[in-house]
Amino acid sequence: MFMVQFVHPPRSEISLAGVLGALADPMRLRIVKSLAAQSDCMSCTEAAPCPDMAKSTLSNHFRILREAGLIRTSKQGVQHRNVLREEDINARFPKLLKMILSYPE
Repeated sequence: MFMVQFVHPPRSEISLAGVLGALADPMRLRIVKSLAAQSDCMSCTEAAPCPDMAKSTLSNHFRILREAGLIRTSKQGVQHRNVLREEDINARFPKLLKMILSYPE
């Protein structure tokens, strides 16, 4: 049976360029804002900014966010559950996430 392996960089390897690059896309920024508004993890579909977004496009957005160190993804049943790595981002770049998330779109 094939097991999905997610890449999550350790806190020490999360870079400012990676975070800002991932958040430069408006759809990814909206995904992160959705996750920040929740205290619990969300599926990809729940956090999706557009209900009609193609699954492949959505998967790509989540991969970029994950590889930048912004989110942590785990598999629960058939769903991928995502949570914002707020503590890790704040430890690396204090107040950056709060400032970016409070900025109006």
